[in-house]
Amino acid sequence: MFAKLNELKEMFYPWKELIKQIDTIDEIIEAYAEEDDDSIAAEVISDIEQLQKTFGQLKLKTLLSGRFDANDCFLSVHAGAGGTEACDWAQMLMRMYLRWCERRNFKVDILDILEAEGGVKSVMMQVKGNYAYGYLQSEAGVHRLVRISPFDANKRRHTSFTSVYASPVVDDSVVVDIDPQDLRIDTYRAGGAGGQHVNKTDSAVRITHLKSGIVVQCQNERSQHMNKALAMKILTSRLYEYYKEEQEKEHAKYAVEKKEISWGNQIRSYVFQPYTMVKDHRTDTQIGNIQAVMDGDIDAFIESYLRWKSEG
Repeated sequence: MFAKLNELKEMFYPWKELIKQIDTIDEIIEAYAEEDDDSIAAEVISDIEQLQKTFGQLKLKTLLSGRFDANDCFLSVHAGAGGTEACDWAQMLMRMYLRWCERRNFKVDILDILEAEGGVKSVMMQVKGNYAYGYLQSEAGVHRLVRISPFDANKRRHTSFTSVYASPVVDDSVVVDIDPQDLRIDTYRAGGAGGQHVNKTDSAVRITHLKSGIVVQCQNERSQHMNKALAMKILTSRLYEYYKEEQEKEHAKYAVEKKEISWGNQIRSYVFQPYTMVKDHRTDTQIGNIQAVMDGDIDAFIESYLRWKSEG
């Protein structure tokens, strides 16, 4: 109850403050309407621009009304076929999301990472912050990269694919029916950071849900028990999304069009050569400053996706 009350307060008070600021600017305009003072005019224009930005952010939040939109998010990045090229692309996307989280002051925990030559094969992150899942759900799908490969001595153009999954961190009130007989649980020796304890014990845990084919793993915690508990939480989150998608597919049988996430149907393309452009194929949003995008400036894609989703 208290959590819901705090959520309502977070929705109400920013709007109340915005109205108060608008009234203040209105009073300033009335008070100085007869004066020819450029400095006051410049200050009012600056304040109005800031209010417009604030209004846009608050309006965007009204689109985040899903059951788990306000929750933290499990975000994973998986390199597609292509060896070094794909692993480098996966690492570039991981960096992009880490930079976006920095901009939002969101905390990120790396739960599992599989490094490979030239980059990463896969990484699982937990993003902690208000509406983390609501925003990052826009990133689920296949991301396509077109560039002159830095790994190709002949400087040929290469196309790489990486898949991104997003699922909400759900609490214990969410019940997902998981039959223990559908699970295969493997333990292995964790690698990377963590000190001698991590490297000398089989503390990492991999859980495979046999019916859906979903595989989750965790090596972030120091004990096998803790890694298993967190991996089960990730699996619950992924299965919730999986079953929801299955229901949506069933409902969409009679729809005119229903696009699925697949390697042949990417949601976004990042083109470095022969021109620079990032295009979201769902919303037709395009940005020419590809370096800014790779530095985490993806809000335009997120906002256009949320509007597109609300209209669909």
